Amino acid sequence: MSNGNMAARQKLVRLSIITQFYPPDYAATGQLIEELAVQLSQLGLLVQIFTGQPGYAFHKKSAPARESSEQIEIRRSRTSQLWPQRVRGKAVNGLLFTLRSALHLIKTGGRGDVLLITTAPPFLPIVGYLANLCFGLPYICLLYDLYPDVAVELKVISPQHWLVRFWDFLNRCSWKNAKRVIVLSSTMKERIAAKCPEITDKITVIQNWADPNWIVPIAKQDNWFSQQFNLVDTFTVLYSGNMGRCHDMDTIMEAAKILQNEPIQFVFVGDGAKRQACMEQVKKSGLQNCQFLPYQDKENLPYSLTAGDLSLVSVSPGMEGLVVPSKLYAALAAGRPIAVICETHSYLRQLVADANCGAAFNNGDAASLAEFIRHLASDSQLTNRMGNSGRSYLESHLTPEIIAQQYSKVFHEALLEEFEPDGSIAVAEESIPVSTK
Repeated sequence: MSNGNMAARQKLVRLSIITQFYPPDYAATGQLIEELAVQLSQLGLLVQIFTGQPGYAFHKKSAPARESSEQIEIRRSRTSQLWPQRVRGKAVNGLLFTLRSALHLIKTGGRGDVLLITTAPPFLPIVGYLANLCFGLPYICLLYDLYPDVAVELKVISPQHWLVRFWDFLNRCSWKNAKRVIVLSSTMKERIAAKCPEITDKITVIQNWADPNWIVPIAKQDNWFSQQFNLVDTFTVLYSGNMGRCHDMDTIMEAAKILQNEPIQFVFVGDGAKRQACMEQVKKSGLQNCQFLPYQDKENLPYSLTAGDLSLVSVSPGMEGLVVPSKLYAALAAGRPIAVICETHSYLRQLVADANCGAAFNNGDAASLAEFIRHLASDSQLTNRMGNSGRSYLESHLTPEIIAQQYSKVFHEALLEEFEPDGSIAVAEESIPVSTK
């Protein structure tokens, strides 16, 4: 083993993470980064996080500008809140955070050994590219969503617009210079490989996760959330999370209309761009089987997520490979069956089949979705069997500990490449410390 490899093996890796959202902000990306940071610190990495003040789902005024524990240090910048509910406002706020992130890297001496750049906001990868050019800092891109493709699909901007072409150019520059590009699904990898074939070999698929020790199945009769909202004695279909532009809410609402005269209730917990439209549909159609609740505090999630008998996950047509619904993993941990509404080529179909935890439906096929709901409502043994199977799959494949090991491996490989003159990572496996915790 070379001296460089030995040094990489013996020293603690200092990982710097940049992400706009982090607790107490309740964006899903922030929650995931926090859990990842904790797990990586337990694997021996020193983690530095640069983030913004709360500004997503819960309007807390502020959080400490600096926080630290034994192996995690958090720095928070100011967060702009210009028209936060509008697409253009979010874009401007994201750009301002991107500028603050660049200034942070310029001013701070603690940039770490490797930089993890998220797409929250989607402009951030260019900061990694510039940090590499200016300071030689190796970086890894973690892509939650694929922009500008999402904006094009939502018809916010034309695919021929100069900004789209320029953004694609910057993305390709960022990806090519990155040590690794981490994506959340196989279909997202296919999308990126099609846009930039030369980086195919360094795209790594690492799925999201949920903590089965925190989200534990709770019988509805013992669940205060179910009791408070009168869900104990009615078969409950739960949609929990963002009701955004990338989610197919139309198919769900049509299924609710089909089942409006049956003892089945739909509960929507969360917010998003489509929430108001869904509420207006309910009012217009006179539906009595739909209930809308706000985002829940983190401590309430183990109860709200287990208050349903069936969980819904949906992706709008055209969005496959551009976004990944993180709510799926929490639903698996909750031990409830899952109905997925997506396109025929979605990776979600294979996951649900492998986990044997539910069924997948085409966008617009509300009739089949309604029939599946009826079937589960009449067969509690099947409902329990699917829910238990999904939770078992998560415990075997998608826990924070398992996923953190995959991230740790990527970070160490990226550093080892820095020491190998030919870029080889042939010795990476024997050099990576693997925790047995």
